[in-house]
Amino acid sequence: MKHANLKPRKAWKWASPLSFICLGFLWFPAFAQMPANSQPPATASFGIKVGPNFSSVTTKVSGSKETSNLLTSVSGGVYVNVPLAPEFYLQPALLFEQKGGKKVFGSQSDELFRLNYLTLPINFTFAPAVGTGQWLVGIGPYFGYGLSGTHSASFADSLFTFSHDPFSGDNGLKRFDAGLNVLIGYQLASGINLGVQSELGLVNLLKNGDSNNSFRNTSFQVTIGYTFK
Repeated sequence: MKHANLKPRKAWKWASPLSFICLGFLWFPAFAQMPANSQPPATASFGIKVGPNFSSVTTKVSGSKETSNLLTSVSGGVYVNVPLAPEFYLQPALLFEQKGGKKVFGSQSDELFRLNYLTLPINFTFAPAVGTGQWLVGIGPYFGYGLSGTHSASFADSLFTFSHDPFSGDNGLKRFDAGLNVLIGYQLASGINLGVQSELGLVNLLKNGDSNNSFRNTSFQVTIGYTFK
């Protein structure tokens, strides 16, 4: 059997199209007790954030799209807020994210992709003051690099199991990923922020992929963060 090959195979034909793009996450600077008519600071501010990550892999096999079940993992990292104009900011971040997806077949068979990425989202964010805090709405591209991962499966009907690096070999996955990032959240005057963020992968990660055979990441995070003043 050739389940270990990452070319579109029967073993992972079972994913269904990911039909949602989630609202994004918040991570913008806090301005303590800032009234609605005040101006943002003229200098950059820095922060940290962490939270659970919910991801899926969307595949196309011979023109038929499918998606895996959600995989729950973690994400976290640092960000910087660069003021552009009143209530507008540029926010690049450097994050560690675990992505992937899982499919369960019956009670004893499953397939799992677990992919570790270093990700750089760059968001253009609108942050209107509301009371002593701010709403945050942003959009922009993200770029990711696959650091490591595992592709494993167990098929009880054939007593066959495997586990290998999904980025290795000519038929593996490309390490470079990129796509669209969307975020929304709320920043408290204390510097604490809460939000959600979505990443929709636009790159076909199959090294030998084409318009009818593809593999893409999709994920969303729920985060808590803090901006240092």
